[in-house]
Amino acid sequence: MWSTLPFDVLAKIFSFLSPDSLACARSACRQWHTCARTYPSTLPQHHQAWFLALPTRNRGQCCYVHNPVVDKWHMLSLDFLPDPIRPVASIGTLILVRPTNCTILQLALCNPFTRQFKYLPMLNITRTNPAVGVVILEPGQPGPNPDFRVYVAGGMSEAPRGGATYEATLEMYDSVDDAWHIMGFMPVEFAVRLTVWTPNESVYSDGVLYWMTSARAYSVMGFHLGSHTWRELSVPMADRLEFAALLWRNGRLTLVGGTCGEDACIWELTEGDGWGLIEKVPIELGIKFLGGKRSWGSTKCVGSEGAICLYREFGSGMVVWREIEEKVRWEWFWVEGCHFIRDKQVQNLQIKGSV
Repeated sequence: MWSTLPFDVLAKIFSFLSPDSLACARSACRQWHTCARTYPSTLPQHHQAWFLALPTRNRGQCCYVHNPVVDKWHMLSLDFLPDPIRPVASIGTLILVRPTNCTILQLALCNPFTRQFKYLPMLNITRTNPAVGVVILEPGQPGPNPDFRVYVAGGMSEAPRGGATYEATLEMYDSVDDAWHIMGFMPVEFAVRLTVWTPNESVYSDGVLYWMTSARAYSVMGFHLGSHTWRELSVPMADRLEFAALLWRNGRLTLVGGTCGEDACIWELTEGDGWGLIEKVPIELGIKFLGGKRSWGSTKCVGSEGAICLYREFGSGMVVWREIEEKVRWEWFWVEGCHFIRDKQVQNLQIKGSV
């Protein structure tokens, strides 16, 4: 019976498997392997998000994933990758990544579980260190892959008379036609800030693509996709925050940040471009996370629709605020850092996280 199931039916069954179970199913036979490759976006849609930890120096060409259901860490080999990578954003079951062995921006799609890897076409304008943003079109759409667009803003490019200059243009990659398009110009001062003071993380909400900038005081830069206009938003306690990250939660733009000697807080953007405080990291978890110190300076944050993770080094542990489906509420959890996998000691590495 299993050998005669249509691919779309088999793919629907696969969508209920956890990532580790799907990896096992993929290796069962040629038909299942082909189905998993043909319908990669039917990977788990009904399971809690797994935390992916990529060593920032890509030592040993491997990454680590945390299964929240059984609270267990796994190691995945990345020996199928042609180059070391750094995660940029999650796109369904794929991860948008950039190779780290070259300063010129090139992007690729990767799935560590199914060992898929594909380079995107080169940009129209060669750039170094631009801001990158992702917009998933119709997130609930059926089919093997979600359609998406990647926006690249600012960066440094070669000047007409030699040297380098800030690139005040915006490019967009459309997965439908697999090509980059020049979308127009942007204010030079925005290009400078997006180049120098912005990490790659972005959030799309209500037609606007947002990036966090950290020039002197934190602020948020936004690009409205419909009108092609730029805007700037203020940030609460902007000059006091030791770390700040933008996330998307419950359909709203969400900000996570912490100040020295105080709590880490979570805000949501409200009408009128104001920020409303919705939650704080519990005191006992904050103390455990900081290890008795008072500074949040080395904290990183990543999130998805159903979870927000605060982390530092691989072995230091994570604080997670996660949605509990059956209880229709969010709860705080502590996730121990990884020190051993299958009785083999793991180094305490600097990591870049993704969910």
